[in-house]
Amino acid sequence: MSTPPVPTTHSPRSRAEERRVLAGTLVGTSIEWYDFFIYASAAALVLGPLYFQPAGAENPGVTQLIALSSIGISFLFRPLGAIVAGHLGDKLGRKKMLVFTLILMGGATALMGLLPTYAQIGVWAPILLISLRILQGFSAGGEWGGAALMAVEHAPTHRRGLFGAYPQIGVPVGMLMASGVLAVLTALTTPEQFLAWGWRLPFLFSVALIVVGYFIRTTVDESPVFQELLERRRESSTPLRQLFRTHPKQVFQCALIFMGNSAAGYLLIAFIASYATKGLGMNQSAVLAVTAVAAAAWVATTLAGGVLSDRIGRVRTFQIGYAALILWMVPLFLLIDTANIWLLGVGTVIMTIGLGLAYGPMSAMYAEMFPVEVRYSGVSIGYALGAILGGAFAATVAQALINLTGWSPSVGLYIIALSLISIITVSLVSEPRGNDLRVEAVHGATATAAA
Repeated sequence: MSTPPVPTTHSPRSRAEERRVLAGTLVGTSIEWYDFFIYASAAALVLGPLYFQPAGAENPGVTQLIALSSIGISFLFRPLGAIVAGHLGDKLGRKKMLVFTLILMGGATALMGLLPTYAQIGVWAPILLISLRILQGFSAGGEWGGAALMAVEHAPTHRRGLFGAYPQIGVPVGMLMASGVLAVLTALTTPEQFLAWGWRLPFLFSVALIVVGYFIRTTVDESPVFQELLERRRESSTPLRQLFRTHPKQVFQCALIFMGNSAAGYLLIAFIASYATKGLGMNQSAVLAVTAVAAAAWVATTLAGGVLSDRIGRVRTFQIGYAALILWMVPLFLLIDTANIWLLGVGTVIMTIGLGLAYGPMSAMYAEMFPVEVRYSGVSIGYALGAILGGAFAATVAQALINLTGWSPSVGLYIIALSLISIITVSLVSEPRGNDLRVEAVHGATATAAA
């Protein structure tokens, strides 16, 4: 069945304003995810012996497993960040929450770069590290929903997929920045220097990035849909309670739809580099350079996913992306096991085709699944739950599967299982492309139902 033309429901906005919105969501999100991925990369490469060595003194594999597990701990606090930022974002505005989460994430990251090691302060070192990681998780839980809605709610209806892809590409851009900085540092320092002090520099660079992100985000106007909502809302409104009373199904659909992509993405972000260097003995700097190339490819495929979803629909684009992931995950690990840097690059770049197509449409689709009164809460909590189910411990599960089976394609089978759940869930969603995001549409529908 052909999809009817999508009407444009927003008045035309100036190109300058559109550029500010896209820059604000992209730059701020990229910086936040740079912070997040710097930790994931450092956990895979150096944090084990520096902060968790006593836990696995007789077994380096255990130390690495604990270091990778610390990546997942922050995900457990994403729902709390999503609840707090979503609730306040639905009451106070998207812009204020975006500035708050940016500063919180950057502060936690910079402090990690100054944190003493276990050899210096004992057990307090991992405790403080995990505490700062929790703050990162809280911040990330509130960041994505606000950035997604700022982009989508400013967009013309027929370009929501493209606009919504900009906060999405903040993830691979952040990964590109993180892996690029780490690749340069590992190339310029000896392994001893990098372990002693070089790993701290990317964390400290976050201070300058946060200043830039703050000034860019403060120039962006509040979402026009939210401004319209403020004119109508009663002070007694309780968006979080209303969300779970009226839209619990959509929240859990969002979580399951994101689960497979989140797990696959965190393999690329945190596990593949660790496995290639520590498990296969490949050159660390070369592997990080390949990771940066894969991140650049992920940017392109994510943009393509957003654009494609404006043409053929969100659901169909998700289906294509997940089908590509399902078909590629086992061949990917067979290529990685060759320990050939070129085949590693081919495998990870092809992997980003499925990742991008199943990630680019997400902002637009999620925004179109919720009414404006609960939209920030709905998309943020759904995203955070999906991150827990998928990405939180994906690297840990992958390492455990390698330790248990000694066969890396078992990790691919794990991702295939999660992706099957996600593709089934998204296939059960009614195509939301073109749904009216405005307040009038929600109140009009409510009035019609009441009549």
